[in-house]
Amino acid sequence: MKIKVGLDVGGSTTKIVGMKDNEIIARSVVKADDPVTSAFGAVGKLINDNGLSVGDIERINITGVGAGFSQAPILGIDTVEVPEFSATGLGGLFLSGLSHAVVVSMGTGTAYLDASYSSVNHIIGSGVGGGTLVGLCNCVLGTDDAVKLSDLASAGSIPAADLTIGDISRNEIPGLPMDVTASNFGKVADGLSREDAAAGIFNLVYQAIGTMSVLSGRVCGLSDIVFTGQLTSFPQCREVLGRFSSLYGVNFVIPDDAVYATAVGACLGD
Repeated sequence: MKIKVGLDVGGSTTKIVGMKDNEIIARSVVKADDPVTSAFGAVGKLINDNGLSVGDIERINITGVGAGFSQAPILGIDTVEVPEFSATGLGGLFLSGLSHAVVVSMGTGTAYLDASYSSVNHIIGSGVGGGTLVGLCNCVLGTDDAVKLSDLASAGSIPAADLTIGDISRNEIPGLPMDVTASNFGKVADGLSREDAAAGIFNLVYQAIGTMSVLSGRVCGLSDIVFTGQLTSFPQCREVLGRFSSLYGVNFVIPDDAVYATAVGACLGD
């Protein structure tokens, strides 16, 4: 069985997928202290977990910020570097079933891409992303465990932190429901709970990303917007971004395996 492997190598985290005949047959996330260890460890884990041998892998396509640290073929397997934006765009399209869309890559920061199967172009980037989420939570709440923070936010109340349209106006504004956020953390008082603070931070980050996504779609004349990256794994992602579809007339898509989109796109690259 000959398969292709896609690696998305971050600074310390690598996402890996194995594909055969354009079907995902394996996926995994590996963390290590450096990108080289992470990349080699991910391939070894894929082989071990799926009963494969080195000879079963036809080629490894590698991408991500840590891709340049691995100069030699991994485990002696033909290894080819793929541009990260191209990989993310192709992966987002493949997983969503769309042929042309804005693909949003939510990593440490966030990249917005105009993606089709003929070209992938960078629209704009933002420093607001997963790093912002964890960093703010660490400053305010003293912890950087993203899973625990998500659980904390799920128990909190966004309206306890944010001002809504209804808080500042008695009259409805056309097109804006009264419960829409007018000011993130605009209602904060001394008694804000840890849960409410976490809920407000998650809401702030996802709303900032959602707003930029809508603007990117309008710049490109596209209403289909696909979200990818690690931030898609938290329940707050669908809860917050889901409101944008009806509010702004866009089609927000969070596909299955969105966390692995860049690795999938790398696998599909030539």
